[in-house]
Amino acid sequence: MTAVAGGIDLTGLAAGPSQTWGAVRLVPLLRPVPITDLRLHARLYDPDELSMVRTGPRTAYLSYLPHAFVATWTTDATPAAAYGTQLRDPADTGAPTGIRLASRRRMARREDRQRLRFLPLHLAMEGYLTLQFGGPPVAWQEWTRDAVTRGLSPRVEASYTGATITGLDEALRVFEIHPDQCGMLLYVADALAAAFVVPHPDDYRALHPTLLQDFYGELLFHYTQLYPAVPDFTFRLDDTRIASIADLRAQLARVNADWAASHVLMADGLLTAERLTSTPVQRMGRFTLSRFLPAFDPDAENHIGETITDEAGALAYLKTFRLSAAQTRRGHLLSQLAATDWDLDATAAALRTDRDGLIRRLDRAGFGRLLRRDIIDSSRRHEVPVRGTGRGGA
Repeated sequence: MTAVAGGIDLTGLAAGPSQTWGAVRLVPLLRPVPITDLRLHARLYDPDELSMVRTGPRTAYLSYLPHAFVATWTTDATPAAAYGTQLRDPADTGAPTGIRLASRRRMARREDRQRLRFLPLHLAMEGYLTLQFGGPPVAWQEWTRDAVTRGLSPRVEASYTGATITGLDEALRVFEIHPDQCGMLLYVADALAAAFVVPHPDDYRALHPTLLQDFYGELLFHYTQLYPAVPDFTFRLDDTRIASIADLRAQLARVNADWAASHVLMADGLLTAERLTSTPVQRMGRFTLSRFLPAFDPDAENHIGETITDEAGALAYLKTFRLSAAQTRRGHLLSQLAATDWDLDATAAALRTDRDGLIRRLDRAGFGRLLRRDIIDSSRRHEVPVRGTGRGGA
């Protein structure tokens, strides 16, 4: 595990002119010199199946997995998930009503000496879900026995598939794919929602439709509901300074520089992130598949994702997921707890609050089940009620 300062490096990729459709803006990423010794293609799964991936001896990752990526370089004992609670006669030998649950072997699995199957985005989400998954390393008296023995199991996070996001399917259908395009930056209401990079233009053309099957954060879903359209970027040439072909080239270079600067500014939450923690997952010849976590700064954008880089660190593959404000707060709390060995008083001091304030924050973040009930009740009794200031002198 290594900490990387400065965010994601897109060296070797150039941003093309953006295209807009309603609230969706897509910025194509062009690779003048494609990578030819690493190729990606999709492997589609049944979108109605709920998949289970074994991630450890006693842990599993459950989600809908519509597809996997395959990277190439030079009766039925099937488990099922029941539809809710069902009351059954003990003598009933039939199977409960449920849906098929497909079992996948590992997030990233080598299928051949030069072929690797991995689950895009789920690889990154598993890294987020397993953040401090083991729970308190010290049996402090405030934590329940269940917290000490089972940790954060289970962890659950919600997301939206691209098919449920208004306008995304139409945008992906009508957007032009450039000849050298090897990726894209997806903005919603001009907020960066996702980034996607592949090694070769042929890979992007093949995988472009899978963007609709990926999952996205709530920011993208809600912004398409709130913002009907975004303005297009227009850059004007100063015709008073054009007297020759050389002058025209200079003006076009200025426009390209202005566009590149605005692109970097819009994506600064990913490209200039303060610190990303990268964890290698699998070596593939001269390439390495890794996943990364952000610094969980509540006042900044936070993206999780996965990369494939070569031996020099050049980016060949990238897929990201923007965390919501609530998901960022959960990651921030867990990171602060880990830094203090889950000592409530020390964590409260690090967060510049008091013990009761920290307990209430943990409860609101969904971690209240890890704390003893009397501890939570005591902190609620000490909470100062917020009084209104409306008419009547409350």
